[in-house]
Order: sequence, then C-alpha cells, then structure tokens
Amino acid sequence: NKYWGFVVDLTRCIGCGKCVQACREENKVPEGFYRTWVERYAVTEDGQVIVDSPKMGEEGYTPYPPEDLSNIKRGYFVPKLCNQCKDAPCVAVCPVGATYLTDDGVVLVDYEKCIGCGYCVSACPYGARYIYPENGENKAMVGKVDKCTWCYHRIVRGLEPACVYVCPTKARVFGNLLDPNSEVRKYYRLKLKPPRPETGANPNLYYYLG
Repeated sequence: NKYWGFVVDLTRCIGCGKCVQACREENKVPEGFYRTWVERYAVTEDGQVIVDSPKMGEEGYTPYPPEDLSNIKRGYFVPKLCNQCKDAPCVAVCPVGATYLTDDGVVLVDYEKCIGCGYCVSACPYGARYIYPENGENKAMVGKVDKCTWCYHRIVRGLEPACVYVCPTKARVFGNLLDPNSEVRKYYRLKLKPPRPETGANPNLYYYLG
C-alpha cells in the first residue's frame, strides 16, 4: 500500500525556479498559469513581512537592491503547490463529483466530468487551481479546471514528481508515508508545519522550517 506525503524544506530552497520550469514542461502548463510557484519572504527589523514573486519565481530571483537590504533581518523562499488536502474544500463543493480524493492521498480532477463551473477554484484556500485557458496546448482541457497533481502520472509508475526530481538542493521531499525508510517519513519525525492550518482543509503537504 501507498499513501503519499510531501514536505518542503524551507532551509534548503534557494529560489532557483527549476521546479516551476520542470512543472511547466512536464505538465504542459499554459503560459501565465502555474501548478507550482515560489514566493520570496523577507522579514524586516520591525517584524514586517514582505512577499514578492516576480513571474511566480519561474526565472529565479535577483538580489534585493542595496537600499532595501539594510532593514531586512532574514529572508527565505516558500514553494507553493496543491496541498492534496484530506478535507479538501474543492472536493466538497464540486457539484458533479469531478474533483475527488484518491485512496493514496492525492486530489485529482476527472476531466470528463468537469463542467468548468469554477466552484472549486473559488473554494481552494491556497489559490492552487485555475481554469484552463484557450491558448493552452491541450484543447480538450479548455474551460476545465487544472491544478497540481503531484505528477500523479509519474508517481504511479514509481517516479518522483517533476519538481522533486529537478530540485538541486533536495528542498522538495516526496514519498510513501507507509514506508518507514522513505525520506519523507524521516521528515515526519521532525517538527513540521502545515500551510495555514486554520483553513481546516487538513493538508497532506507540510513545511519544515528548521
């Protein structure tokens, strides 16, 4: 049996954008849309948090201008993607059952059933869904919902998600939680934080803050 888990190690992410590039290539994500992206967080001396994400981090990041550095206490990069929630609001609101949770812990979309109503896009508290545009390569997907699937087509064949595979610093950690020797299980022994637990969505993705 398998139950998939995903941990993002924020102590390792360098904001290079390779994950976003690999996701676009692997999943033929239309230009201007993202299944995964990277945000940069900067904490100032007075506790203010500044967030930016030019081109959603796809082309990496340039350093802050020198005049902005003096007040910044620390900074870090935060990759974002679908959290494959156990109590996913997107599943709950879909009127035709097109969005569903698999037995191995991944939220998928049945594109044959999807009517493109957009309820799930509005319901997702993490902004991880979008309506597939007319300029996309897959014309059969136009008007339907698309999102990160943790590259389900890859993981069922024993491969890693594309973003995990290309990460040069191993900041993205993926694997079978039912395997006590998996890398992702080792992270579960550490102190992990789910993204915005107040949503009640019960995400299957966690962050390691160090």
